Amino acid sequence: MHISSARLLLWSIWLSFVSTPVRAQDKALLTRLDRAVEAVQPQVLTWRRTLHQHPELGNREFQTAELIATALRAMPGLEVQTGRAHTGVVGLLKGGKPGPVVALRADIDALPVTERNELPFRSMATTTYRGQTTGVMHACGHDTHTAMLLGAAQALSSVRAEVRGTIKFIFQPAEEGAPDGEDGGAELLVKEGVLDNPKVDVVFGQHISSQFPVGTLCFRPGAEYAAVDKYEIVVHGKQTHGAMPWLGVDPVVTAAQIVLGIQTIVSRNVQLTNGAAVLTVGAIHGGIRENIIPEEVRLIGTIRSFDTTTQHLLHRRLREVATNIAASAGARADVKITVQYPVTYNDPTLTARVRPLLAALPGAPPLREVPATTGAEDFAFYAQRVPGFFFWLGACPPSRQPTDGPHHTPDFLVDEAAFPVGVRALCRLAVGYAEGKK
Repeated sequence: MHISSARLLLWSIWLSFVSTPVRAQDKALLTRLDRAVEAVQPQVLTWRRTLHQHPELGNREFQTAELIATALRAMPGLEVQTGRAHTGVVGLLKGGKPGPVVALRADIDALPVTERNELPFRSMATTTYRGQTTGVMHACGHDTHTAMLLGAAQALSSVRAEVRGTIKFIFQPAEEGAPDGEDGGAELLVKEGVLDNPKVDVVFGQHISSQFPVGTLCFRPGAEYAAVDKYEIVVHGKQTHGAMPWLGVDPVVTAAQIVLGIQTIVSRNVQLTNGAAVLTVGAIHGGIRENIIPEEVRLIGTIRSFDTTTQHLLHRRLREVATNIAASAGARADVKITVQYPVTYNDPTLTARVRPLLAALPGAPPLREVPATTGAEDFAFYAQRVPGFFFWLGACPPSRQPTDGPHHTPDFLVDEAAFPVGVRALCRLAVGYAEGKK
């Protein structure tokens, strides 16, 4: 087959571009780094189990932040900042050679979930959340993210004289959302300037997964996580005796009609060939007694989308359906929509650049390009400002099916055998990207 010299030239340039980071890395440095990763694994397990046993909700991660700061201060060459975005911690490692600023991010907060696993280090913590007593659990694996990033920090600090550029370790609170009436999370950290002083060139993050096999590294170029908005619909009726509904306007029946009505928005208004969309009702509150038709009913829920056109359509149709159904019943619906997280976007050029770094990890862990997820990640706020790459680390225990313990449930469980792959991936991304930029 004949290939023109121009096409050969373009092919060689592209191949050089995507493979340079692997070739450019100092093999001796990588060997020392891999040994450091092995050496820190027992401590990674200790950190993770301590964090898992003592979880804290967003903006209240006081013990968690103290553990992180104490661990970072014990590592050579690290500058430590505390109190970022309330309870966040940032570590700064200046390498011995000039180069870019690479940020590595982990989230540190837990969820209001009561754990059902019979682990020796299971969480027994409880709290009051939105007026209800509940357990507290790392039901999304943020304890593992924190422990693995601490492990990467320790390993990288041990070879800091050979590291190019600066590595910024971001331990972020409130990824699951700040308490009602407060700000927090990645958005607040970015506003406070976490990507500045020194200015970050690129940011990496990972998320443990109970649904992929142990050690598998999964990612998607472009839109990876959905944008997320929350909404509240308050249906105002007219209170009356439950035995005489004709004397009032029933907001309960009206709310039920709204719930059914908005189910048609995704199925009949969204062009689903352009991407997925979700509109979910998460809770309905109204009434206090069986024979009283209440004055109002409140609905809350979530909206997920992958582009602004679909997002705006969902907002518009939600308002139209809710208000028009309410009006047809003689009631009134007030709709409030709050934009929360944008789409989490993996920069395609960066993704192509770092994929060989992950492929070259010891043991050659499987790499998989996977479909986008309708979950959400506030990592999106970093990736809006600088090129970002976010990936999943598979950790489904071999004895389980992926559906046995999904994220955000009492049965969420991950296999600690995945942790060395996660620590190595973070280290190789930081060092490999910097070497490729020299």
